[in-house]
Amino acid sequence: MNSQNSHKKNAASIAAKYVKDGMTIGLGTGSTVQFFLDELAELINKENFSITGVCTSSATEHEAQKLNIPIVPLQKDTLIDLTVDGADEIDNHLNLIKGGGGALYREKLIAKNSKTVVIIADESKKVDFLGAFPLPIEITKFGNELIQRKIEDFLPSTSLRKNADGSVFETDNNNYILDCKLEHTNSLLHLEEELKLITGVVETGLFINIADIAIVNNNKIEKDESQYA
Repeated sequence: MNSQNSHKKNAASIAAKYVKDGMTIGLGTGSTVQFFLDELAELINKENFSITGVCTSSATEHEAQKLNIPIVPLQKDTLIDLTVDGADEIDNHLNLIKGGGGALYREKLIAKNSKTVVIIADESKKVDFLGAFPLPIEITKFGNELIQRKIEDFLPSTSLRKNADGSVFETDNNNYILDCKLEHTNSLLHLEEELKLITGVVETGLFINIADIAIVNNNKIEKDESQYA
């Protein structure tokens, strides 16, 4: 196992310590989350934990089913005790960029409806300022060119995400994703508010004041509530 995967596994193992018997857990998307799914399956199979998962993507649902992790749909009365997910970038205040895997809408919906959100990552994801990784923005297919032009009023450098074969990438929600260059001068909270006001923007990959804990390799970082006071 290379060092990056070793760090991901370390973070997933620590996150598994937050899992309690009887929990409903939001299951994130991505390569780091795969290590957490393995930990969860072990708790179910070896420790006889009764756990249900709510998935943030069809890819995660497929992996959870292979590991015999019970899955439930997200409904109006679903209570999510804990969500464990990865991130593309994590800054010093636990603000995140997410959506590299294209699941940002479901990831944010589930995270914002969870009691506790734990982010797991290797050390390459920790940054002083968000923006080296492009900011994903999910938009509707209808009017996508117009929506892109409106977004470029705030983020001038944008590109429509495509698959390796050149076809346009589509999310599980049958929408498109724009990958946008985030400038350090942007106020994250203000930018998030302005982007969400654009008709046709489904969700952005800015996760502000959502994560409670980030585990980067073996290091735990907790949210400083004073910055949001």
